[in-house]
Amino acid sequence: MTDYIKVFEGNFIIVQLIKTRLEDIGIHPIIKDENESGRLGGFVHDIPRVPEVFVHESELSKALSIVEAVKAETNA
Repeated sequence: MTDYIKVFEGNFIIVQLIKTRLEDIGIHPIIKDENESGRLGGFVHDIPRVPEVFVHESELSKALSIVEAVKAETNA
């Protein structure tokens, strides 16, 4: 994932909203959610982790404007 940059980490619901908004403008983010991955694999993390949103570096500026808009709407 060297070409991908983290643009947000936080609440699952806000991550899903950002994902949807990014997809609406043609950006396909990668969501890294170690809690969900562990749960599906039968493991439990001692320390809850927050999901993260990554985008390709070529789409960074467009993605950041979406992330900032969602954060402003949700006060994240």
